[in-house]
Amino acid sequence: MDKKNALRAGAVTAGTTLMMLLMTSPALALTRDDGDDPAPPLSIAETLGLFVATPIVLFLVIAGLVMVGDKSRKQQPTD
Repeated sequence: MDKKNALRAGAVTAGTTLMMLLMTSPALALTRDDGDDPAPPLSIAETLGLFVATPIVLFLVIAGLVMVGDKSRKQQPTD
C-alpha cells in the first residue's frame, strides 16, 4: 500500500512540475519596460571602486571615528 501512495505522490509531483514548466512564459529579459532607462556600462576600475573600495573606505572611516570617540572618554589616571 505504501508503494501505491509513493507512486501516486511522485506522479502528482511530476505532473504538476511539468504543467508549471509548460504554462510559464519566457522571462522576456530583453524586452524593455516602460520607463526603463539603463545607464552606460561601468568599467572594471569603476566597478571595483564603487563596490569594493568605497565600502572599505567607509568602514575604515567609521571604525576610526569610533576608536577616536572611545579614546576620548577614557578617564585620566588620578595620581
